[in-house]
Amino acid sequence: MTFFTLLAAAGIRSMPGVLIVPLQQDFGWSRATISVAVSINLLLFGLCGPFAAAFMNRYGIRRVLVAALLLIAAGVGLTPLMHQPWQLYILWGVVVGTGTGAMAGVLATTVANRWFVARRGLVTGLLTAASATGQLAFLPGLAALAVNWGWRYASLAVAGAVLLSVPAVALLMRDSPRRLGLRPYGAFEDVPEAPPANPFGAALAGLSGSVRHSDFWLLAGSFFICGATTNGLIGTHLIPAAVDHGIPEVTAASMLALIGVFDVVGTTISGFLTDRFDARWLLFWYYTLRGLSLLLLPFALGSTYLTLLVFIVFYGLDWVATVPPTIALSSGVLGRARGGIVFGWVFASHQLGAAFAASAAGGLRTWLGDYQVAFISAGLLCLIASGLVIRIGRAARRQPALQAA
Repeated sequence: MTFFTLLAAAGIRSMPGVLIVPLQQDFGWSRATISVAVSINLLLFGLCGPFAAAFMNRYGIRRVLVAALLLIAAGVGLTPLMHQPWQLYILWGVVVGTGTGAMAGVLATTVANRWFVARRGLVTGLLTAASATGQLAFLPGLAALAVNWGWRYASLAVAGAVLLSVPAVALLMRDSPRRLGLRPYGAFEDVPEAPPANPFGAALAGLSGSVRHSDFWLLAGSFFICGATTNGLIGTHLIPAAVDHGIPEVTAASMLALIGVFDVVGTTISGFLTDRFDARWLLFWYYTLRGLSLLLLPFALGSTYLTLLVFIVFYGLDWVATVPPTIALSSGVLGRARGGIVFGWVFASHQLGAAFAASAAGGLRTWLGDYQVAFISAGLLCLIASGLVIRIGRAARRQPALQAA
């Protein structure tokens, strides 16, 4: 059920990339103007994460998801009525951003921590891969709807699909194994859960405790770059960038979906590896390979489809492969019971980076006429992130050495 919910959320989050060109043609809005709405959406998508995790601890996962789905359906369903940019900012920026924020990475983290002790990394990888599967399932169809029937029909189709998912979540979703009289998978004794508390107080307490740890800042800084180079840049601007190079929009959407195919493989393997190897070194190689692939992208778009396929394979294997090791490292900041809230704040940094990149790339495209500077800058940022993650845990390792001396 969690995989299904994350699948639906991924389809909703992928839609702005499909809407940019149709909205530009229909209303004459610039890409910079449309990108502001995407930035608001991505920012709230991240900022709602830690509060959503706290609400799940207090009221249960099922209630939070049902409320979020209804909010998303309202925001997307009202989209065909808009005529001004501020309406786009409210509907897709505020309403849909808040709704999808409750189904962010904290859902996968909370479910994995509550239901699994053994194979937790693999399960996190599988749930995270739902984001890629959502792109695979929805993007080409949404692009075809937008091109052949108009973006309004595509919006109504998404709203209808979200409403259909509400009864399934209400009937099938369960909050924790303890409420069913079970133990988490692989546990030989009861595993403590975070005690119910005021959601806002618990979320802020998690932030207050996390900021005292240098590892939190290293995770937040690297995940800021992760968001900037995935959802913010590629997820939002790859389709319009491909259209700039003469690639049809449906074909460009299929390219992004193909990235999702490879990401299912990459993220699942990443979860498997996180159970067995040092998460810091996994992140080091993920960010390095992503940076090199982004440096290739400006040349791939203007070259042959074979060169573009090389980018799709290498970048796709890395799309959200960073999530399982980042979740594992986040759980070490304040303990596993509050791992969901800590990762929620780290994920908020991810979405802050995504919002920055979505807006900045749109502005650069409007100013310079292409995305080349945006893509190359993103590649260099990934190489910086690889240097940040390798420093995680050094303070914790240094302290015992100092005490021994």
